[in-house]
Amino acid sequence: MKNNNNSSNTKLILLHPYIQKQGSSNRLWLLVFISFFTLAFLVTLIYTRESTTTTNATVAISATVSGLGNTQLPTTVINTLLHYSSKSNDSLHMSYSELKPISDVLRKCSSPCNFLVFGLTHETLLWKSLNHKGRTVFIEENRYYAAYFEELHPEIDVFDAQYATKRSEFKEIITSVKEQVRNECRPVQNLLFSECKLGLNDLPNHVYEVDWDVILVDGPHGDWPEAPSRMSSIFTAGVLARSKKGGNGKTHVFLHDFGGEVEKLCGKEFLCKENLVEASETLGHYVLERMDENSFQYCKNQTLSTASSSSS
Repeated sequence: MKNNNNSSNTKLILLHPYIQKQGSSNRLWLLVFISFFTLAFLVTLIYTRESTTTTNATVAISATVSGLGNTQLPTTVINTLLHYSSKSNDSLHMSYSELKPISDVLRKCSSPCNFLVFGLTHETLLWKSLNHKGRTVFIEENRYYAAYFEELHPEIDVFDAQYATKRSEFKEIITSVKEQVRNECRPVQNLLFSECKLGLNDLPNHVYEVDWDVILVDGPHGDWPEAPSRMSSIFTAGVLARSKKGGNGKTHVFLHDFGGEVEKLCGKEFLCKENLVEASETLGHYVLERMDENSFQYCKNQTLSTASSSSS
């Protein structure tokens, strides 16, 4: 009976193949999981390599510039700054061929160099860095953006300006200004007290007192009919250059978007063709000389310029 009972209590244990398959499946999923993240890591590494290189270079350059104190920027630093600025993904950035002439003039500028820029752009921090030992001031039409940018970059001097012009009226405004050339719109004056429609007279007092060595007109933005365009900034740049009281008697004025209709006409009328030393489709480089306060003619061939513009 005991044998029968023992026999009846004997249990048969079978190992189902599923158990082995389940272990293999787990290893397979683990392999897939590791492969997926390895692939994702490689893709991310390849995609971000250029961005990381640019970021690291920018940080290294900024640290180098900050550590230079009052010494002149080395040529390698300047060239690196120009390279990475011209390679930006921003569609509105300047090309290397546009940046280089401005950089060359800033390098040759007597120290400290006074640099006035109309417009906050992709190159704002670049201009501040290139004029390492000098004074760099920016004029921006959007007061909210000016305040935001200055809060973001406290080392940048930004002032907002109110433009009372419309691009759709630029021909009428220029005609009116030329009629007032012996009064409110004369080429040599203190714009702080001017009532000329194209003169910016709401900037801080010291902006009018500085003898600017280099002026870049790269703002305001916009070429739609209601936009202020660059009439006032071009006119103001011309008056500031001619009205210098001291320092170097010459002022370099750069006009960006040189091929625009407003830029072409205002450049011809207020910066003058005889002062144009270099030009491309997008950048004009003028050199203006200080003028006598009794001068009432922007260009030597002002009469010819007026006749040709009116006939066109």
